[in-house]
Amino acid sequence: MEQKVTCMVIGSVPMQKNIIFNEYKKENCYVICADGGLDNANRFQISPDLLIGDFDSYRGELPGGVETIRLKVEKDETDTLAAVKEGIRRGFRSFVLFGELGGERFDHSYGNLCVLQYLCHQGCKAVLIGENCRLFLLSGGRLSLNGMKGSTVSVFPFGCSACRVSYIGMKYPLTKTVLHSDNPLGVSNRIEAEEARIAIHDGDALIIIQA
Repeated sequence: MEQKVTCMVIGSVPMQKNIIFNEYKKENCYVICADGGLDNANRFQISPDLLIGDFDSYRGELPGGVETIRLKVEKDETDTLAAVKEGIRRGFRSFVLFGELGGERFDHSYGNLCVLQYLCHQGCKAVLIGENCRLFLLSGGRLSLNGMKGSTVSVFPFGCSACRVSYIGMKYPLTKTVLHSDNPLGVSNRIEAEEARIAIHDGDALIIIQA
């Protein structure tokens, strides 16, 4: 068996498409279910390695034989943030997050974007995957977008007033262009090359790829 180098965190936003897991071999990921993420894991027959949360959104019986960290309901951090912090504590530097976007709570979705930024600032590699999109957050550095020709890409400053970016392989290429938070010029670009790349020169940038 391959060594588990990726930490998969599953949140409680209901997921319907098993296909979004196809890129990741679940048996080669360390799986943490954050609270109601256990419902998603059960739906797709994913065996968790760790359960963590206050379990206010999971109503079933917790499975026996699975390590569980029970948190207080009155706490300062979300279950998802607690999950990624525990993953970091256990030595993981690569994260993939599922079940963290959409649902009835926009505040939770936004909070999970902040978790993505937290992972970035800890020097971790991370992606947040929705049913029809994937999100990255970069604080400097480059992101390769190989094999995504035809996908829509939007880039926005996140947690800052502006970011400076360059694109290659896009319909609208940019070279060290400043994007401002109050003027969404970075919306709806398109990948036109088999090998495309985004570089962030200054600031934090949220990158949204829509299939």
